[in-house]
Amino acid sequence: MVMEEENSMKEHLLLQKKAEEGDGGRDGGAPTLVLIFSIFVSVCGSFVSGCAMGYTSPVQSEIVADLALSTADFSLFGSMLTVGGLLGSLLCGRMTDYLGRRYTMALSDILGITGWLAIAFSKDAWSLDLGRLALGLAVGHTVYVVPVYIAEITPKNLRGGSVLLHQFMSSCGIALAYIVGLATTWRTLALIGAIPCIVQFLGLFFIPESPRWLVKIGRDGDYVAALQSLRGKNVDISSEATDMKEYTKAVENISEDNLFKVFRMKYAYALTVSLGLMALASFGGTNGFLFYATNTFESAGVPVVVGTIAMALIQLPPIFLGVFLMDNFGRRPLLLISVSGMGTACLFVALSFLMKEHGWLTHFSPYLALIGVLMFSAAFPVGMGGIPFLIMSEIFPINIKGAAGSLATIVSWSTAWIVSYSFNFMMDWSSSGTFFIFTGINIFSVLFVAKLVPETKGQTLEEIQEAISQTPY
Repeated sequence: MVMEEENSMKEHLLLQKKAEEGDGGRDGGAPTLVLIFSIFVSVCGSFVSGCAMGYTSPVQSEIVADLALSTADFSLFGSMLTVGGLLGSLLCGRMTDYLGRRYTMALSDILGITGWLAIAFSKDAWSLDLGRLALGLAVGHTVYVVPVYIAEITPKNLRGGSVLLHQFMSSCGIALAYIVGLATTWRTLALIGAIPCIVQFLGLFFIPESPRWLVKIGRDGDYVAALQSLRGKNVDISSEATDMKEYTKAVENISEDNLFKVFRMKYAYALTVSLGLMALASFGGTNGFLFYATNTFESAGVPVVVGTIAMALIQLPPIFLGVFLMDNFGRRPLLLISVSGMGTACLFVALSFLMKEHGWLTHFSPYLALIGVLMFSAAFPVGMGGIPFLIMSEIFPINIKGAAGSLATIVSWSTAWIVSYSFNFMMDWSSSGTFFIFTGINIFSVLFVAKLVPETKGQTLEEIQEAISQTPY
């Protein structure tokens, strides 16, 4: 206890000292070409994740017909992405800490290429599932390492919007899968999905490693060079570099990057926020909408082509706007807007199915379902789609970031698997009941965000983590 109090006081005094000294050049000014290119390369992985998540919706009927799959077979295939994501999340924190951010992204690319090729050349359900599993392993690493890498290389005034690009590119990948999937075969779509993996893999040779990770492993000269390249040759980085090293070394002396040591009272608040957001993002119905949109449209009586194209396109403008609003408007307001929209959307879809079941306003109910699906597609990516991963990358100190990040992504993928696997069976049970359940969960999400989620905009990672550690739980 005495050691913990001394360590806590050291961290507090260090942050207080930095606050008094000012932030120096850490606001960063205009982003450099190196920073922009590094972010672009990293979010190519996010694009792959979106393609993987959107893949099953437009190709469902074609794959079922070509390979004679049952509902259970296709549900298993769809959910194997989340199984792979869960397995990947068990390793991603440690892998990212041991290999570094760049090598972890490279490993993800290799897994992604393998998965897409296995799907493209599948002859039966087993090879489909194995390819989807490999793809899930890739996505499981990507959804953790990309936000962490971006958060660690960007200055605080650009961090929120930059990390949200992860969700924007994921949404672009979903849109591509939805639209291209309507015009091509499922095998060709799988081959197209491998292209951004190759682009990212090649780009990784030309971007710097995270300076904070280089500090963590003791490569002092390399971290200064990496930070200088990211901020610009003529920018004074001395204050930021010194603060980064001092804080990282201070928390590294409290070595607690162990899954069991994460469950300490001083981390309880951060864990509650991160794990809660991850679980609620999935239980709010996300994977049901993403993986099985075509089936939902057919069940509601909405033309599949019209609904799919509209769903693909509607999500892009809000998330693009969110990229620019994030660091001015804040995380909490965008989360509240997002979950409120998701809850309203699920209510509309539930009412549409209820009308159809009872024969009420049968000409109007398909339009209500379409409005609900489009509203969900617009609301989810602007908040609950990306901000939980941004907050995860911000609130955990580097001495537990690997273990805590793994735990958060385990929760995310576990809950995603539950929804993706059970969705078709729930729809067979009661279409309206399924979406009423999602509505209730999203109402709870509004209360959770309003009561517990902190605002982190405009603060350095070190300042955020110090404030979180001082918050009474």
